[in-house]
Amino acid sequence: MSPLSRLRTEWFANVPRDMLAGTVVALALIPEAIAFSIIAGVDPKVGLYASFSIAVIIAFAGGRPGMISAATGAMALVMVTLVKDHGLQYLLAATVLTGVLQILAGWARLGTLMRFVSRSVITGFVNALAILIFMAQLPELTDVTWHVYAMVAAGLAIIYLFPRLTTAIPSPLVTIVVLTAVSIVLEIDVRTVGDMGQLPDSLPVFLLPDVPVTWQTLTIILPYSATLATVGLLESMMTASIIDDLTGTASDKNRECVGQGIANIATGFIGGMAGCAMIGQSVINVKSGGRGRLSTLTAGVLLLIMVVFLGDWVGRIPMAALVAVMIMVSIGTFNWASIRNLRDHPKSSSVVMLSTVAVVVATHDLAQGVLVGVLLSGFFFAHKVGQILHVRSRTEDEGRMRVYTVTGQVFFASAERFIAAFDYSEVIDKVRIDVSRAHFWDITAVSALDKVVVRFRREAAEVEIVGLNEASATMIDKFAVHDKDGAEDLLLGH
Repeated sequence: MSPLSRLRTEWFANVPRDMLAGTVVALALIPEAIAFSIIAGVDPKVGLYASFSIAVIIAFAGGRPGMISAATGAMALVMVTLVKDHGLQYLLAATVLTGVLQILAGWARLGTLMRFVSRSVITGFVNALAILIFMAQLPELTDVTWHVYAMVAAGLAIIYLFPRLTTAIPSPLVTIVVLTAVSIVLEIDVRTVGDMGQLPDSLPVFLLPDVPVTWQTLTIILPYSATLATVGLLESMMTASIIDDLTGTASDKNRECVGQGIANIATGFIGGMAGCAMIGQSVINVKSGGRGRLSTLTAGVLLLIMVVFLGDWVGRIPMAALVAVMIMVSIGTFNWASIRNLRDHPKSSSVVMLSTVAVVVATHDLAQGVLVGVLLSGFFFAHKVGQILHVRSRTEDEGRMRVYTVTGQVFFASAERFIAAFDYSEVIDKVRIDVSRAHFWDITAVSALDKVVVRFRREAAEVEIVGLNEASATMIDKFAVHDKDGAEDLLLGH
């Protein structure tokens, strides 16, 4: 695709719906940014400025058109201790360093590591976030008057019924406008966005973090920055994969890493906290018709305009309206087919999915959930591949020679099966091991071959290995010891 065609596709192919979708996202971002600021222990404007800055910059620098990035809860949780122990200025410095580390990750092409994340892990991640999004709405539905429940129910009715009339205007936007108007006209006493915290009344300005430029400062912020960079990239890469699936389009994961880094560096210099992609707002954007970079840009710009210049009006939006939108997001995000597939899919896939959900929901830590899911996926894969190893044998030369034919993959998970597949007690003159249909992957496999050869030689049998492919032969030539003097002592560690 030519640069001009890419520009047209990513920016101007869907202008009206992108702008409307961006408007819905901007409204949904405001209470989220305030809430995440409170979690991190900083002023609400820190999260609001961050959401504006990250969304605007990622619209140009990101690798996934239509994805929304801003201040997030996962990142806020990492910041709590840093802010408590060292203050806001160290958080801003850590945000800048987070961006630097993310740019390095993009240049190192770490975005391609997403191919090692299985579909079961992604499904578990999606389901866990859907549950967390719903759980985050519960405080707004606890110890409240009946008016709140009525407004949430009315909001959900509008969200799901309005598209039957027209899809030209996103139903979540209609919900927010209608419920705000109703609450103002009827003077209903419900919690509003303004009750969440003080909205800023001025534009952000460039500033350098007020911290000493010393080695001690680096040792303080580096652990937090490394964690923030990891969590941010994990959430962004996973969200990008989800939006890829929802839109049927591809994204550039390595460009997204760099884009997230640029956005966080700029955000740290205007008094904002580190952020990353947001699955909830990204799903809102896509469900509202947003597909291009213009939707992300619109969300960021409108967010700033609304909180700075229209703060009095924005502050009157009832939280019930936004709760209805977020409940819609949680319902739409959850992969309901994964529940039906629990009986049909392999048990290992179901265990990976459920484990990812359980860890993320229990810890509210995306990184831990994904790590557990990836490790389980690797374990089950290694176990499954390790079982696909067959050793057949036949006799030749009037029974004086036995030929073993090995088929499959020999590595750490199948090495023991490989060793146990041979009959060392048989009285025979010569053994030929045909590995033309096998592959030796690691030094554990090489060690297994060494043990087999040494055991046969211990029984006075001549051993011949044939059919090694080039890669296996190179590894065996380099690491095998069965043809070296004292091979038995070497294997026994003497």
